[in-house]
Amino acid sequence: MTGVVRDKAKGRTAYTNVFLLDPASGLHESGALLTQDGVIAAFGPGLFNDGVPEGIRILDGGGACLCPGLVDMRVQLREPGFEHQETIVTAGQSAAVGGVTSMVCLPNTDPVIDDVAGVEFIARRARKAGLAKVFVYAALTKQLKGEEITEFGLLHDAGAKGFTDGALTLANARVMRQALSYATFCDSLIIQHPEVPELAGGVMNAGELATRLGLSGVSPMVEVIQAERDVRLAEMTGGRLHLAHISCAETVAVIRRAKARKIRVSCDTAPLYFALNENAVGDYRTFAKLNPPLRSEADREAIVEGLKDGTIDAVASDHCPQDQDSKRLPFAAAAFGAVGLETLLPITLELHHNGHMTLLDAIDLVTRKPADLLGLNAGRLKIGAPADLALFVAGAPGKVDPDTFHSKSKNSPFDGRLIQGRVACTVIDGRRIYADQNRFPDMAETTDPRPVSNAEGSDGL
Repeated sequence: MTGVVRDKAKGRTAYTNVFLLDPASGLHESGALLTQDGVIAAFGPGLFNDGVPEGIRILDGGGACLCPGLVDMRVQLREPGFEHQETIVTAGQSAAVGGVTSMVCLPNTDPVIDDVAGVEFIARRARKAGLAKVFVYAALTKQLKGEEITEFGLLHDAGAKGFTDGALTLANARVMRQALSYATFCDSLIIQHPEVPELAGGVMNAGELATRLGLSGVSPMVEVIQAERDVRLAEMTGGRLHLAHISCAETVAVIRRAKARKIRVSCDTAPLYFALNENAVGDYRTFAKLNPPLRSEADREAIVEGLKDGTIDAVASDHCPQDQDSKRLPFAAAAFGAVGLETLLPITLELHHNGHMTLLDAIDLVTRKPADLLGLNAGRLKIGAPADLALFVAGAPGKVDPDTFHSKSKNSPFDGRLIQGRVACTVIDGRRIYADQNRFPDMAETTDPRPVSNAEGSDGL
């Protein structure tokens, strides 16, 4: 039995008998952590060796790992305009169960988030929900049409953490050059979905499997060509380019060469692209229909290598909720996308369990690294920092069951996958907003996601 819980940030709470993980400092050692009035007051291996003083609430972690709350840098919230697929509240509940304390939403809503009013709307709704902190990417171009850039300065000052046209590619080279140039004045990220629109249109990875299934294929070169062009434009302008959800070996090579030339380029990938390959499509499994599509096994292995050597900067869920009517269609007609907030941690932990990297390095991909890319005060265990924390059991066995997801949508290609890793408790600004009731039965369960008061809600801006 699990649930979103009510808890106030007031007073002091000691998290004892935990294994502290902080990628920023390299800390990975048993110890304890103290929060006070919503911030981290103290932590370390020697804390409370002589016992916890009276007047401090105690949560015994039972040896579980305690790390900074996860930072998910690519989430589609669907609100406003597509609330039948997801809302800020349901996404916040899903994030809490997944240990995600901060998430950044795409602007492809209705209306599009291309003005200050849109940014402020999301901030107000996130505060009211009082769950995960929600930050915003503003639209790169007005109405996502790819013709005219938005008011970068105003939007940046309002709290926008970068500029993107979401799942659409900014194909016009002149407009992209202008965007990269203008963004240098506020040192903002320009986030691109790398895909040449004129060469796209397929429904899965091009190759033998697509031919055998009779489905139209999309070559990895569609991603690579766009990435090459945009890297050159970043080199020309000095702007900060970020390529989202990269999926193939050649794109990894493009970014590796660009970084060697000191071009200001970064990238992320999603668990989908290092944990699955095109065989997941199987017999026309529409939950595995993604954009970019799942690639070959060689591409999957290259993504893992890119994560290992640091070419790929971060991992994001690429949370893309779709309603069942959009997915339960013939493969060619089904919508693209998968939900990912609740599987982000356990699938990322596979990088550790499979021997590709240390536990600390795997956690780094979903905490410090995305926070640093976006300039967020998150992703670190630091005295005085917001007490945004995730307590998880790294080796806990489980099985992905989308029917138990807190997300409004259930479209996951990981359905039935055996996993290791389960979130036990999620803390935001010192408030415990989620707890595994099996592990912490003293925490009362509630289905009411509202915070104790709006003042204690999460302000993402």
